[in-house]
Amino acid sequence: MAHEQTQKITAHIPVNLLHEAQAATGKGITDTIKIALTQLAHAGAYEALRNMRGKVTFSIDLEDLRKDR
Repeated sequence: MAHEQTQKITAHIPVNLLHEAQAATGKGITDTIKIALTQLAHAGAYEALRNMRGKVTFSIDLEDLRKDR
């Protein structure tokens, strides 16, 4: 794994929220916060994909795809 540049921070987080998040991830504080920040950073891309739902048409025939296996 490549070394990432990191920044040490101090944050005031409600204890119960942190404990719930850690229980959900099964990880420590740093990894739990990394997971949360990554999900937040990706949320915009997920929203854009959801907005495209039903607007993209595919010209691929499903039966032809199955025959190609």
